[in-house]
Amino acid sequence: MKTEKFNYDLPEHLIAQYPSKNRVESRLLACINEAEHRQFKNIASYMEKGDLLVVNQTSVIPARLHGEKSTGGKVEIFLERFLSHHQTLVQIKSSRSPKEQTQLNFCFDSKNFSAVVTGRQDNFFILEWASDPHEIFESFGEIPLPPYMHRSAEKIDEERYETVYADTQRKESVAAPTAGMHFDAQLLDEIKSKGVTLGYLNLQVGAGTFQPVKTELITEHQIHKELIEVDARLIDQIKQTKARGGRVIAVGTTSVRALETACQQGLQPFVGETQLFIYPGYKFKVVDLMITNFHLPKSSLLMLVAAFIGYEKMIDLYQLAIEKEYRFLSYGDAMLLKKNEI
Repeated sequence: MKTEKFNYDLPEHLIAQYPSKNRVESRLLACINEAEHRQFKNIASYMEKGDLLVVNQTSVIPARLHGEKSTGGKVEIFLERFLSHHQTLVQIKSSRSPKEQTQLNFCFDSKNFSAVVTGRQDNFFILEWASDPHEIFESFGEIPLPPYMHRSAEKIDEERYETVYADTQRKESVAAPTAGMHFDAQLLDEIKSKGVTLGYLNLQVGAGTFQPVKTELITEHQIHKELIEVDARLIDQIKQTKARGGRVIAVGTTSVRALETACQQGLQPFVGETQLFIYPGYKFKVVDLMITNFHLPKSSLLMLVAAFIGYEKMIDLYQLAIEKEYRFLSYGDAMLLKKNEI
């Protein structure tokens, strides 16, 4: 299947630059049997007693730092992940790509920090820090808004570029699992009062989630790796849900990817890296319904959606969303989708 089939014209004015005033007031394009236009606060009406709602509890680390090379050129660091107590894997933006052994210097609140480029992994750089990078990013990093938000992070992003159920003791992701940002505590209470169980997993979202597929054929694309944790408790919840005839509702493509990874060798706990690439032809083993935002053209996330509901339906729904001027991408509106049973 050609990558170009997943291209579409996304009007610039539909890319949300700010969140809705209240989380639950974003719009919802629900497609269980036919397309319905609702608000996200209505989503509980589509859930039933015995269902399992699975969310990604990952928390967003302030992942962007600004500094200088020892030679004086400015650099911007975007964290991909921590490798150890003194090593990080990062993207580096600068006028010239830094060479090995280049020292990078940072100054925050009159405090000086430094790191040395020690190697490469694909498009990323390995940095060796003189002091603990966890503390540096946590104290001085900026909220890592995606590249299609043409602004710097502001105060509102500290609260809204995060889910209300995030485990803030584990700041490990460089992008938010954005489908979950539509929930507030009151809506979650309403959902639980209907007899819906909540399940939790962790997928550390990496910067690769923003990378478009550039190969001519999607099967030639090597998808990014992400760390996931699906524990025994969640596996038991899934088994119990399926046994009683309930549905597994995944919040976001990250939850879908983690759940489907955990069942590749039978449904069992999984901790480690996933490089599962879901595109049309994939047979879903766990997830019945998916809540997701609207994704970029030619993205692996759009291909996952096409696999879930069928390519033609995906195209039709995206055309409808553009006609009805839904807001797209991270701070945009949401969809509720039912798995194609064919």
